[in-house]
Amino acid sequence: MVQLRTYIFLDSLQPQFSSYVASSAKGFMPVAGMAALYVEVAPGMAINEVMDVALKATEVRPAVMIVERAFGLLEVHSYSQADVREAGRAILGSLGLKEEERLKPKAVATQIIRKVDAHQAQLINRNRRGSMLLADQTLYILETDPAGYAVLAANEAEKAANITLVEVRPFGRFGRLYLGGEERDIMVGSEAALAAINSVSGVEAK
Repeated sequence: MVQLRTYIFLDSLQPQFSSYVASSAKGFMPVAGMAALYVEVAPGMAINEVMDVALKATEVRPAVMIVERAFGLLEVHSYSQADVREAGRAILGSLGLKEEERLKPKAVATQIIRKVDAHQAQLINRNRRGSMLLADQTLYILETDPAGYAVLAANEAEKAANITLVEVRPFGRFGRLYLGGEERDIMVGSEAALAAINSVSGVEAK
């Protein structure tokens, strides 16, 4: 039995987020304005068959496929929202599941650190794949469960505020999002990220 951990449709990839995905993607690089679908399943090996279904059903292109023992994650994207939604329907059909059977995400932890010290900013930047966090900026960290929903939080935060996308980790046991910027922008962006997470319906994890 496959568990649908994350199932989320992004209507319009934002410039920083799409660039972030493209910078580390091993597949086809998405660009701003495209629609995308993220699907996370357990066990991880099942993601191979899920990707096969999505690509054979429509003209979507894949950027990400991560296969871990416990969880697997994929991303597919297209300029056509209809194609991305159809890929999602094909995936759900192959699994015998409905969108409402995805896990409902939770914000497991949040942190806001104001006027980040220069040395801490350097430590964070050593492990980031996005833009650099600067000394004296405000840092926001969000941890999500399931991990895949970190992408929703990142994209919606960028829609809402002039933030800097430092890092997104949408795989593993928990997902993490790191944002930097002026305090007023971080407050707006963090509220948008949490609102997006809280708006997703689904079943409670057992």
